[in-house]
Order: sequence, then structure tokens, then C-alpha cells
Amino acid sequence: MNRLYTLYCVLTCAILGSSFTVSRSLVDYPVLTGQALRYTLATAALALLTSWLRPTGRELLRLALVAATGLVGFNVLLMYALRHADPAAIGTIVGVSPLLLALLGPLQERRRPSPRLLLAATVVVLGAVLVEGGGRIDGPGLLAAVGVLLCEAAFSLLAAPLLPRLGPVRVSAWSTALAVPMLLVVLPFSGELPRLPTVGEGSALAFLGLVLTVVAFVCWYTGVAHLGVERAGVFVGLVPVFALATVAVTDRVAPDPRQLAGVLAVAAGLVIGLRRAGRDASNPAATPAPATA
Repeated sequence: MNRLYTLYCVLTCAILGSSFTVSRSLVDYPVLTGQALRYTLATAALALLTSWLRPTGRELLRLALVAATGLVGFNVLLMYALRHADPAAIGTIVGVSPLLLALLGPLQERRRPSPRLLLAATVVVLGAVLVEGGGRIDGPGLLAAVGVLLCEAAFSLLAAPLLPRLGPVRVSAWSTALAVPMLLVVLPFSGELPRLPTVGEGSALAFLGLVLTVVAFVCWYTGVAHLGVERAGVFVGLVPVFALATVAVTDRVAPDPRQLAGVLAVAAGLVIGLRRAGRDASNPAATPAPATA
């Protein structure tokens, strides 16, 4: 069964990596407005996929934190960071998330981090750095990029304890639903002027809402629920690899030797991580079964 949950994680990273080319259609569209529309669409779709189960007060607070950090905070900080840094520089910093998850995931559950998974995450991070490269970044941009990294990690860490009872679909539905009013509160202070999307922008928002949010969120949380945060986190290194492959196909730009070396490093890190996951498959505590939708 672990192979199935591994595929869920890989599919998530493939969708996220390929979404960067889709996002080009939204370069001129107000960012927070687009995110609010995206999460509204996703909430409506997810509501059709799940049965009603009301979170407890404590669960609702944690879901609000998932929305505030992993969804709203991530986008606000990313928007700010892009004003002070090149995308490649931000991607390099955010690419450290597998190592952060490999360290903090077990600590959150009061377990010792696995040396093998820490090694796997380190190799994956080094590979992702090679794929991303680097670029210009100033002090405020660095702080914002670190904030984006922390929000990226919080998206998984804060949600993980909710998955056994609520399940991946409900966690996705509630977090996206809570993100919408938060974005609407931030919107007046952003200087954005909301407008209706064009046909092309609407199509891109539909992809981000239905595929990147609904499919990818549910697949990711399913993988996290069964593999654990630290094991699932190793797969995040695949995001820049899929982004590189998508750009190579769509723009007909061949990867350079440094990027190819990075791809090989990510693959090596995944091999190390998967070997560990296979050994832990016999441990029931390592693969908690989440609730159904």
C-alpha cells in the first residue's frame, strides 16, 4: 500500500511543478484576488466530495492556523518576496522544506528524527538547490523567503494531527474555506484593484482551484496521513524537477549540466527515503489510517 501513497505524493509534486507554467497566465492578475477566487472554487468542489463532520473547537483553531500560514501567509509573503528577490533565489530557500519536515515532523510527535530520512532530505535539498540555481535577494527578501519556507512547512505540520479523525478531504475543505475570508480581510491593505478575470485567466484559476488545490491537496494529505510528514516531505524535492521538465517541454529549453546533476541528486535522496519507508511499513504507528471523506 505504501506504493500507492508514494504515488499520491509524486502526483502532488507533478501538479505543483507543472502549475508554474499555468500561473504565467495570471502574471497581470491581482494575486490575492486570484487566490480568493481559487480557494472559493476549491471549497465548493471539496464540499461536494465529503460528508459533514464538524471539527471541535481545538481542531477548528488548528485548521484556521493551516489556512493562515500554509495558504494566506504563504501567498502574501511570496508576493512580498518577489519584489525583493529573483524567483530562483526564493525557490532555493523554500527548497529546504524537506529537511525542515524531516526534522520537525518526528519532534512534533515526540519521536527522534530518523538519521536515514535526514540524510535523504539533505540530499534532496542539495539536488533541489542545483535545479533551482540562485539569484538576487536582499535583506527583506531573505526574511520573506524564510517566512514562505516556514509557511510551506506549516501546511503539513499543522494539518498532520487532524488527518486521523477528519481525513484529507475535510482538512482540505475546511482550510480552503477559512482562507477565503482571511484573504478578503487582507485584500484592502494590499493595494490591489480586484477585477473580473479574462477567459485565459479564468481558465488558469479553474486549473489552480480544481486541480492544484482539490486534487493536489487531497493527494498530499493522503500521503502525509499514511507515510508521515517526514517521509512525505522528501518528495517535495520533486517540485522543481517537474517544473524544470515542464519548462523544458513547453519552452523547448534544454536543462544545463548543473540542473541535470540536481535531478540525479533528488533521485538519489528519494531512493534513500523510500528504502527507509519500506522498512517502516511493518510498523503500524508509522502509517496511521485517516478517516474517510
